[in-house]
Amino acid sequence: MPSSSEISRDVESQNLYVAEPEVEMKGPDFSGPAIKKYITTRFTELLPTKEYMEANRDLLNPLPGLREISGKQWLFILCALAGWTWDAFDFFTVSLNVSKIAKDFDVKVKDITWGITLVLMLRTVGAFLFGYFGDKYGSKWPFVVNLILMCFLQIGTGFIQNFTQFLGVRAIFGIIMGGIYGNATATALDDCPPRAKGFISGVLQQGYALGYLLAVIFTRVIADTSSHTWRAMFWFASGVTFLVTVSRAMLPQTETFKRKQLDEQLKKAAGIVEDSFEKKAGHALKNFWLMMVYMILLMAGFNFMSHGSQDLYPTFLTVQLGFGSDRSTVTNCVANLGAICGGIIMGHFSNFLGRRLSIMFCCVLGGALIYPWAFLRNSGINAAVFFLQFAVQGAFGVIPVHLSELSHPQYKAFIVGIAYQLGNLASSASSTIETTIGERFPLTNAAGESIFDYGKVMAIFIGCVFSYVLIITFVGPENRVVGTMKEESEEKDDLSIASKPTVATIENKAQ
Repeated sequence: MPSSSEISRDVESQNLYVAEPEVEMKGPDFSGPAIKKYITTRFTELLPTKEYMEANRDLLNPLPGLREISGKQWLFILCALAGWTWDAFDFFTVSLNVSKIAKDFDVKVKDITWGITLVLMLRTVGAFLFGYFGDKYGSKWPFVVNLILMCFLQIGTGFIQNFTQFLGVRAIFGIIMGGIYGNATATALDDCPPRAKGFISGVLQQGYALGYLLAVIFTRVIADTSSHTWRAMFWFASGVTFLVTVSRAMLPQTETFKRKQLDEQLKKAAGIVEDSFEKKAGHALKNFWLMMVYMILLMAGFNFMSHGSQDLYPTFLTVQLGFGSDRSTVTNCVANLGAICGGIIMGHFSNFLGRRLSIMFCCVLGGALIYPWAFLRNSGINAAVFFLQFAVQGAFGVIPVHLSELSHPQYKAFIVGIAYQLGNLASSASSTIETTIGERFPLTNAAGESIFDYGKVMAIFIGCVFSYVLIITFVGPENRVVGTMKEESEEKDDLSIASKPTVATIENKAQ
């Protein structure tokens, strides 16, 4: 056990203050008045109040909040963004090379989409494992181990020889990749200034779209020109993953975790006996189960929305519309630029408009764009795909901060990761579902080949998903904490000093 003087020196040298007492979250209240009040507030709390808008008027300009971010925090954000980006890069490398992989292994395109489904199904296992270790030991080393394993698998993927090996490697990939999101979110947002969280949430989530964009570009640059085709993509990806791993390993734990760790040391020195991490987590989940169920249902809709609009769109462009490699690359790049713009803009404005209203606005916008996105055959398709992905990823840009605000304060990496990946699990068959439904809508292309009407299938599918997300967001909760962000930022230093334990206080606790 560390002595009181050692703990005191640790407090003073790190200029840290003791974390706030753990929050005891009550279980759901199913009484009649509570249910009636909740239903009423779904309407009354959807639109921001005049007082809320006045208090947050300065949040319309993101620059003051961004100026509060320290240099070290920017490094945390960049590492988290890079890790999430390369997770997406790996995933979409398969989606963009479905035809090539199917040809190499002498199987149907539908068989390769099962590899995509397998990854989505097994991500939950990784979210559970790495989220657990992230909350218990801090997000740093679980994130680093996660990236190291991903690097080795990317190298190995380039050497697989048959379809069975492909499915096996993708299954392991699913577990490894599932751990990225929760710890990346904790790394980026734990120490982020409150006024900048909405904007950074949008930036972080668009690592997904940025990974897709980079996969599109490098598929054209590497897979379409190299003799090793899609295999060379994974070898290239492993080098970048290694650089991200080294970068995160060189950075420390977040200050939020350090405060939590120091608080535990002080309690131990004072002889305060606490339950184990596992027991406390179990108790928290016992009271938090309803929120967890909601978050999983919400993320199921979001993942259906994302994968349903993206995974087979490259196949739709090349197979059904007959786009060449260059034209398909341009259209996919335009789509992902729209996604990046939407995620950043809507993630930021959700600070001002509220999380639920921002998501619902994007669903309505996306629904209005389904027809041109799926049925236009001229150059206008680029504008349609830009704004539809603006809507899809605009809604998704709100998710990192929205999930973080809804999560239990002590178990954010675990809960955010599990909710996200269980939603992925629920939506894991989206590509296979669309391919299977497509068989009922046969077409004949200009070359006389029998193909599927992917455009019609995706339009029906994404229309249903937009409706689902709109409804579940409306009936769901929102933890609107932005209203006091300005005051929190201004008072942060005073609160830190006031709550910092003195040497005498620590010694008294230890005695």
